[in-house]
Formats: sequence, C-alpha cells, structure tokens
Amino acid sequence: MDNPVHEATYDFEYDSADAASVVERSLRREIGEIDDDRSTAALERDGRTLSIRVEAADLVALRAATNTWLSLVDVAESARSAGSERDGSPTA
Repeated sequence: MDNPVHEATYDFEYDSADAASVVERSLRREIGEIDDDRSTAALERDGRTLSIRVEAADLVALRAATNTWLSLVDVAESARSAGSERDGSPTA
C-alpha cells in the first residue's frame, strides 16, 4: 500500500511479559498475510505491552482492518486464557 492516509494504534497491556508474548506469537503469523492494497498492519511488543498499528488508504479500509485485528486479538486472548485455565496458569 502506497502512502497511507489514515492510521490507528492499539495498545494492549498484560499482567506479564509471558502473557503478552503468547498473544504476540498468535498474531505475528497474520502480519502480512491479511494485508491488502488498501490496508496494512504492524505488530510490536515491549515487555507487557503489545501494540498493533493499522494503516489504511481510506476510512472504510481502516475500519475493516481495525475490526479484523481487534477480533484476532480477542481470539488470541481467549485461546491463551483457555490454555492457562487448563494447565492451572494465571490467565491475565
């Protein structure tokens, strides 16, 4: 995508760097796979904080990409929580 016009950044804070790392690994495989000619995303983690930056050519593409990435975060967090409950680890 050339010259994005719109951008949004979402930060997610977790109770531990390990929890953030699990969610990051789940999402990392999607970076570059679901980008298109109107939107792209980048993922960064700094300790307990996970950041997703979405860039888009127009507001409709920004909304669609944002909805996709927020849904993916929700799924990754739910899967991590389910796995933690099963093995007795903290879920935060």
